[in-house]
Order: sequence, then structure tokens, then C-alpha cells
Amino acid sequence: MIPMSPTAPASAPQPAGPVPKPAEAVSMQTLDLDISRDMVRWRHDLHAHPELAFCEHRTSDLVARELQAMGLPVHRGLGRTGVVGTLVRGVGPAIALRADMDALPVHEANTFGHASCNPGTMHACGHDGHTAMLLGAAKLLARDDGFRGTVHFVFQPAEENEGGGRAMVEDGLFERFPVSAVYGMHNWPGLPAGRFAINHGPMMAALDTFEIRVGGKGSHAAMPERGIDPFMAVAQLVMALQTIPSRVLSPMDAAVVSVTQIHGGDAWNVIPDSVSVRGTVRCFDPAVQDRVEAALRQIAEGCAVTHRAAIAVEYVRRYPPTVNTGREADQAVAAARRVAGHDAVQLGCTPSMASEDFAFMLSACPGAYIWLGADGASPSAPLHNPHYDFNDDTLTAGAAFWVELVRQELAKQGG
Repeated sequence: MIPMSPTAPASAPQPAGPVPKPAEAVSMQTLDLDISRDMVRWRHDLHAHPELAFCEHRTSDLVARELQAMGLPVHRGLGRTGVVGTLVRGVGPAIALRADMDALPVHEANTFGHASCNPGTMHACGHDGHTAMLLGAAKLLARDDGFRGTVHFVFQPAEENEGGGRAMVEDGLFERFPVSAVYGMHNWPGLPAGRFAINHGPMMAALDTFEIRVGGKGSHAAMPERGIDPFMAVAQLVMALQTIPSRVLSPMDAAVVSVTQIHGGDAWNVIPDSVSVRGTVRCFDPAVQDRVEAALRQIAEGCAVTHRAAIAVEYVRRYPPTVNTGREADQAVAAARRVAGHDAVQLGCTPSMASEDFAFMLSACPGAYIWLGADGASPSAPLHNPHYDFNDDTLTAGAAFWVELVRQELAKQGG
């Protein structure tokens, strides 16, 4: 099937593809035998050919090709390289399931057969697995008649720092594909494989960044009295910023302020004219964001005055917090329990100070975000680590979760 033009209006696609089987004829054993090998093959192919934010051209081609082979209408171009496949089973509600596709600028340290072919680029966060799991669920659901309604399979670019979720929303994702709820999932090292974790409320923190440019007056390092040393202000500034979470905020307010870069100077014997300090802020509450930003600016200005330096602050709110809505979190819990068992689903987990641009979708639509355990017999390497590799043993559980969620949310009326 020819993909829709990025500017074409969305229409209600008709069911297509293989003749669907009743839900009871499609067991998880069928998924194991028929689809798990496809998911591993897709996952290894994607891992070997990672692509950075908004450059996921090969990845998008693979996703679109596989969705079309399932008989699904495909829309391309939302968020530049995003892909949406749609499955309709009669009249009923509509939901969206989202997977991210992009890799990271990390040089892979693994040496297995599916290691990255693109030096300096690596699937170090498991988006290859997320994409493979959602494709696996789409393949099963495309031949399943156990639900009534519409599923939009959303494959999102540029989750890592570049806001591909925001780009898809701003390009009209939910206007073209209206849904009552949107769901996302991420693999989670530190949680055993086969387990899930979720909260009512915050799952991931907001992502803010700052750059503070401190201006002084350059001089010979042996004659500092003839200049204004910006490093004196920077030294005090770095320490003072840590008083924001410890002294400006209440102990009940969770926040992290981290300085991650200091840039300035070129010679051993020269005090430079200026130094830049960069870092990140993480928290869960917009009111806390406001207080942190105000305190950061006040501290920067105070350090500048104390050391006779000039100051310029750039503070950018990049990702909002990822916050689950109550009903949708309940739906995700119920689906996960059917897949993994009641005791394998952890409620009330500690939210992560890492960030996720699925937050933009949750800001526009009710929904929920769940973690899927990644640790096998031995702990997984951390996310964003050059030794990380997605655990293939979790592919079936992830795809099964998506399938159960669809059957639950779009259950046939009247049994």
C-alpha cells in the first residue's frame, strides 16, 4: 500500500490484511512461536543500524514496510521521520501505542554479531527493542478479531534530547488520529525481566537546561589584580547552586540541580574574559520548576555582583514531567497483571529523575507510561552505557502487554 502524504487529511482506514482469527485462537504460545523470531530479527537489524534523532530514515522505512506487509494503512512524515500505522476493527474507541526509534551518539563497546555498524552511534537505550515489540504486537493484532475499535501504532523519532514527541504532537498527531488514550513503555534495567512497574502520577522528571555565561576581564595569570577573574564567580556559583534543592526548596520537593560542563580559557597563563557553566535541572512539579529557575537566576546574579563579573543566564524548559493519568494507569496495571501475574506488577515505584519526551503526548492526551523489567540472570548494563544491549528475552512480555491492553481497552461490547 502506498503511504499517505504527510499533508493528506487522516481518514478512517478500513480493515485490511489477513483474515482475522478470533481472540481465543491467538495465544501467547502462538506469539512465542510465530512472532518472537520476527521481533528478534527486527531488533538485531535495528541495533546494527542505529540512527540519531530525526535521521531515522532506514528505521522508518523498515517500520513502514513491515506495517504495510501486515495490511495496515501507513502515514509518514509526522515529526519529520515518524510513522503511524492504523488498525481498525469496526466501530469503537481509539487508542494509541507509542514506541521510540532513535539511537544515541555513543560508541558501542559490544562485539556481538549485531553490534552497531555506525561508529559513534548506538542503541544504548533500547529503542530498538521498543520498536520491535510494538511491531510484534501489531502483527498479532492485525489477525486478531478479539476487539472492536481502532489502534494507532505510533513510532516516534528523536526521543533523546530533541523532542520528537513534541514534534509529532505539533504536527497534529492527535488531530489526525484522535484517541481517548495514549500509552508508552520503556525497558528498565534494575527491574527483573518479566516484571512491570508503574505509578499513578509522576514516572519521569521534567528536563530543564541552563547556561550561565560569566564575563570578566582577561589578564595575565601572574597579574590577576589587573583583570576580573570569571573563575572566582564560577567556583562560588557551582557550590551555591547546590543550595537550591537543600535550602531553597522544601525537603518534600524532589529536585536535582547538576552542573555538567564548564568551558573557558585556552592557556596556562591567561585568565580568560569569560567562562560558561552548563547543566540540567530535574523535578516533577511545575511550581518547583518556577522556584528553581528563580533561585538559579538570583544566585547567578549574586555571584556576579560579589566578584564584579557580568552575567547572562539562559534557562530552557525542554521536556515536561511524564505524569500518568489515573484511569489509564489502572488500565495498564490490569493488562500487565494478566501478562505477568498480580505479584509481578509493582505499583508505587520510585519515579526516575531521568526524562522522557512521551511527556508531550501525555500533556496532550490522557495516558500512561510503564516500565518493563530488563534484568536477566545477571543485571543489565545501565541505559546510555556503551555495553548496554536490549534483553531479547523481554520482547514477548512487551508485545503481550500491548496485545492485552488493546483487547482490554477495546473489548467487544456484550462479551
